[in-house]
Amino acid sequence: MTPLLSVRNVVQEFTARGRGGTKGGVVHAVSDVSFDLEAGETLGVVGETGSGKSTLARSILQAPRPKSGEVVFQGEDLMNRRSRALTQARRQMQMVFQDPYGSLNPRWRVSEIVEEPLVGYRAPNRDARVRELLDLVGLNPDTYARRRPHELSGGQCQRVAIARAIALDPALVVCDEAVSSLDVLIQAQVLNLFERLRRELSLSYLFISHDLALVKQVSDRVAVMHLGQLCEIGPADSLYRAPMHPYTVALLSSIPKLDPGARHATQPVGLKGEPPSPISPPSGCRFRTRCPFAQDRCATESPALRELAPGHSVACHFPMTPEQ
Repeated sequence: MTPLLSVRNVVQEFTARGRGGTKGGVVHAVSDVSFDLEAGETLGVVGETGSGKSTLARSILQAPRPKSGEVVFQGEDLMNRRSRALTQARRQMQMVFQDPYGSLNPRWRVSEIVEEPLVGYRAPNRDARVRELLDLVGLNPDTYARRRPHELSGGQCQRVAIARAIALDPALVVCDEAVSSLDVLIQAQVLNLFERLRRELSLSYLFISHDLALVKQVSDRVAVMHLGQLCEIGPADSLYRAPMHPYTVALLSSIPKLDPGARHATQPVGLKGEPPSPISPPSGCRFRTRCPFAQDRCATESPALRELAPGHSVACHFPMTPEQ
């Protein structure tokens, strides 16, 4: 089957500015990233702060457009679309942002916020649709439609943002740290809402988060990013059970264990040195300066993403084995 979203060799770079506005070099934010997302699937994207997760998501939405590569959504290459055609494509791609308060207009009422995309695309029966959407996300329209964001809790604000995101019946919703600012109980409510909407509306999710345990809970597959590159991608269960990239091993070892005396409990894997700068990334493998298994080949040759188990690919010259 043709994937809903196919990303191929996407590159996104920015010009850094020094003092006085002078050029400070090129920030290699996303470098040669490729993956597919199937219809109805949730793909989790994890990595350290600054690894390029949010930039990748925005590049897929063409905001801003990548420097090079292909982004094929529903069979159409978005890189070749211009103005009106791209606007129509974006109707099927929506985003839920990290800050539930910052993503909503504080002067607008809830009904106006949810109605905004309907107005933009001249949808009919907008009042009825707004009430339907608020009901769908668990907010009584008679109670909440006239309220403003400052009169809502964080979880309620995020529900409003979700209602706005699904107003146009999109096929793909990008969740950029969508629950990281919420407390644990509200997180669970919002995640349950995401899953219910996926079943009822046949949505696909690109779920970006730094919370590794949460990503495992909600994702069918997980992609691991490091310094703008994809270093490992595979089914959530197999990737968490038997990670192959040393960086993934270090990330997963940092997940707190509830039972420190359990047989599987391990000490977090410490990484030497500081994360490299995206302005001047290391040659070859970008993880080699922190990798305990780096060899000479890692400095001269950039590893390609290759499949080593069914659906499980890793970009490493010397991938880990279960015994390591």
